[in-house]
Amino acid sequence: MSRDIMAAKQLLVLLSLLSSLSLCEGRGACAEVDSDTEAVAGKGFKLGCISCKRRSEVRASATVQWYFRPKGDEDFVRIYSYNEEGPTIEHDDFMDRLDWNGSKRSNDIQDGSIYVLNVTFNDTGTYRCFFYRTLLYDNYEYNIEISKVFKLTVVAKATRGTASIVSEVMMYVAIIGLQVWLLIEMIYCYGKISAHGEEAIREAANAEYLAINPLPLDSKEGAVQVGE
Repeated sequence: MSRDIMAAKQLLVLLSLLSSLSLCEGRGACAEVDSDTEAVAGKGFKLGCISCKRRSEVRASATVQWYFRPKGDEDFVRIYSYNEEGPTIEHDDFMDRLDWNGSKRSNDIQDGSIYVLNVTFNDTGTYRCFFYRTLLYDNYEYNIEISKVFKLTVVAKATRGTASIVSEVMMYVAIIGLQVWLLIEMIYCYGKISAHGEEAIREAANAEYLAINPLPLDSKEGAVQVGE
């Protein structure tokens, strides 16, 4: 389990670095990571729900709603909502047990995750989160509804199955891939900066040379005639 946590931290650090590096080309970074699906009774658990905005340059606002369908039931019930006024727990079974774990200090919500305190076996079931996003253009607004669904299983003790092993392997593959991408981005950005610097140095040197050694008048005339 500690290796999973360490790998996750490394992945988050790399994503943060890529987000900062991408500013040299005006790009933003957002990764839609699926939520875990196994929680341990008596402990806390993060219900993950991320919806990345496809065009970072467009202003937007969003609200998030969470629904829960207990195992064996047919209908969903709303348990949580988050908007510009803040969070609201909307079901007695989750009262004082849910906490916002998503985007903060912004109405442009892309991470709508919540955190469950003191998980119980009754929390087993299907969860569904909705993003209600409004894209704010100059002359109009465009509304988008996005939903994500996953099933949560609550166990007495954490298990490490095949899915967990595959997930860890994929995480390490992603980390290696992101490291290679980061290296390529650094080389590319350095090349752009270096090329601009050399061009500026050449222009400055030419200007200084011409200031010290101005062209003779007849040379200028000759240059004009040749140009004509």
